[in-house]
Amino acid sequence: MKLVLVTFLLVSLVLSSTFFDVSMASSSFCDSKCKVRCSKAGVKDRCLKYCGICCEKCNCVPSGTYGNKDECPCYRDMKNSKGKSKCP
Repeated sequence: MKLVLVTFLLVSLVLSSTFFDVSMASSSFCDSKCKVRCSKAGVKDRCLKYCGICCEKCNCVPSGTYGNKDECPCYRDMKNSKGKSKCP
């Protein structure tokens, strides 16, 4: 019985560490893409915050510092509570 429990815990630990690595990879992807996207923003911290939220949900960020939102329809179509574009 103890062997089964130890095996289960070991497998769970391995699987959770694999999931953690994958989630961290997407964060570094979003961080680098949003850093470029927000490089010319007037309020960088707000731009980085909302770009990060949109990137995590859509897994993409349009190229350049402005426009090009047709490259990423999910990013383009996200709206805030006032109906305006949520993503910078």
